[in-house]
Amino acid sequence: MEKSYIPQGYRAALNLKETQYAIEQARHTFQDKLGKALHLVRVSAPLFVDPSTGLNDDLNGVERPVSFDIPAVGGEGQVVHSLAKWKRMALWRYGFEPGEGLYTDMNAIRRDETLDNLHSIYVDQWDWEKVISREDRNQEYLKETVRKIVGAICDTLEELKKAFPVLKTELSREVTFLTTQQLEDEYPDLTAKERENAVTKRYRTVCLMQIGGKLRSGEKHDGRAPDYDDWSLNGDILFWNPVLNRAEEISSMGVRVDAEALERQLKESGCEERRNLLFHSMLLEGKLPLTIGGGIGQSRLCMLLLGKAHIGEVQCSLWDPATLEICQKENVEIL
Repeated sequence: MEKSYIPQGYRAALNLKETQYAIEQARHTFQDKLGKALHLVRVSAPLFVDPSTGLNDDLNGVERPVSFDIPAVGGEGQVVHSLAKWKRMALWRYGFEPGEGLYTDMNAIRRDETLDNLHSIYVDQWDWEKVISREDRNQEYLKETVRKIVGAICDTLEELKKAFPVLKTELSREVTFLTTQQLEDEYPDLTAKERENAVTKRYRTVCLMQIGGKLRSGEKHDGRAPDYDDWSLNGDILFWNPVLNRAEEISSMGVRVDAEALERQLKESGCEERRNLLFHSMLLEGKLPLTIGGGIGQSRLCMLLLGKAHIGEVQCSLWDPATLEICQKENVEIL
């Protein structure tokens, strides 16, 4: 299990008050640039969903959602892990056309998350989704979308550095695209995370594609739920974080499953019983639009842009005693 640590000699560039101003500017600037780059409009989104609909995100399939009974409605609510499926339903309900999309603030509680510099039980991200045509379900469209997101992030950084000249963060606009199989072939003796660190240190900005299925070694690079991303057309956006000397994942995204991909991935994952859930049955019947979408971590992005060493410096959450102790010892201010 990874633990929080503070790099030797680390000192935050911004004090507590300046950090709050910078977080506000970073969030507003980026979401405006993201919306314009991908033609998205902001919508409201749920904090919890009915578990019987199949709308919640299963992440890696082992995380336990936070559930609670709701006497007034005679049922149960489930705090979302993400809005990967809800967004696609919303696009259908709102009548969005190809080329149109939405984004929203997603807040989640992931009770089983490991706590370290990049992970918290509180998750905040921009969840976005866009309707595409059948012709856009390809790798080139995925790459084009990734480049637009990276461009919006780098543009946001430039504006932040004008407002806060003390910031020294540098990011590369040039994206290197690699598949998980290419990564395994190049670094067969490293773990998945060690491979990500090695390749991101070399190229600075990386989109790691085709996550979810088994590699030739018989192992998976990482887990993915079988019912939102098409495992052959997805990717994680990674930036090199020089403060932590490691790769930092900012976004998980991809072209979403169509009926064929859903059938294949449910079977491969042993989850064929999900076919009868509302979301899955609508998708298999061809009622839901073809889409591309993803999540972009709000706190993670602020942490990267502001040169912070710990995600607790840019968000309020609960932390274990060891994390609080080391941060206090190193004079790192946790919100």
